[in-house]
Amino acid sequence: MLNIVLPVGISFYTFHGLSYVIDVYKERIKAERDFVDYAVFVSFFPLLVAGPIERATHLLPQIQQKREFSLAKASDGLRQILWGLFKKVVIADNCAEYANIIFNNSEQYSGSTLLLGAFLFSIQIYGDFSGYSDIALGVARLFGIELLRNFAFPYFSRDIAEFWRRWHISLSSWFRDYVYFPMGGSRGGLWMKIRNTFAIFLLSGFWHGANWTFIVWGALNACYFLPLLISNTNRNNIEIVARGKLLPSLKEFLQIVATFSITVVAWIFFRAESVRHALSYVADIFTASLFKVPEIFPKDILVLICIFLLIEWLGREQQYALARFGLRWPRSFRWAFYYVIIISLFVFAGKEQQFIYFQF
Repeated sequence: MLNIVLPVGISFYTFHGLSYVIDVYKERIKAERDFVDYAVFVSFFPLLVAGPIERATHLLPQIQQKREFSLAKASDGLRQILWGLFKKVVIADNCAEYANIIFNNSEQYSGSTLLLGAFLFSIQIYGDFSGYSDIALGVARLFGIELLRNFAFPYFSRDIAEFWRRWHISLSSWFRDYVYFPMGGSRGGLWMKIRNTFAIFLLSGFWHGANWTFIVWGALNACYFLPLLISNTNRNNIEIVARGKLLPSLKEFLQIVATFSITVVAWIFFRAESVRHALSYVADIFTASLFKVPEIFPKDILVLICIFLLIEWLGREQQYALARFGLRWPRSFRWAFYYVIIISLFVFAGKEQQFIYFQF
């Protein structure tokens, strides 16, 4: 058949199940004899459609042990759900509306508008995917389950290696543990390291879909990563930027801007309809029209993005932005802040958009 109906979330579901099979084979865990516990592990609904990709060694023990309701955990879970909804409904869906217009009609716009479109898609995919992850982690916490963290403020990264330690963590760590290390990891010579690195990034691209745009996206990120690997500086930035400080240093700020900029370029290949479309999109950005005023300039959306990034920055040392945000405020102020977010879900909601990663 030319048209094959794939199961929803087949990539997440498959890798989720593979972790169990491989861990049993490697004798990291024993085979589960309780069918109900195994069935819950395989089909735990918050993460089934778009992750995070769980490990049997992490999730199964939590399912097997007795759990009691915790008001503190439930409250924390509701805060994370609320922030995830804000990311998706207010930030991602609004960005999607303009990003789609610009990408679908890219030949009509100036370089400045195309650059804005790439920026909006970068914010969209982060708000969309990390928003889903926040909702999944929050819902799981209501049931006393702690899922693996999937995002750790990746757009505040100082180099591409740090970005990939903070973006889609469950997928990156899955490839690291089940593909990269078995292939030899970084233990071999330089050419083995380069081979293994390209293999991981190309597999990551192919995981997203059988389209050359994803393969090129993976290869481009591998090229970004190689200078750090060759110079052995890929683990220079482990801690979150400007820990304990309000603002980063000038050097850190420039590093963040540079890392975000090359990431935006890579996202163009991820979003484009074809490699040719992506190349023409990038070429059209770097023209004299780059210095013109954009034809599309959604001021209200850009203000919302600035507010969103400010809250993310202030909460960057926590598991998610609202984890500790405002907890020291008077109760009335704190609840007023939560209600402002709830109201914004209705007032500033964008046109309904499907989660990007539902297709993967």
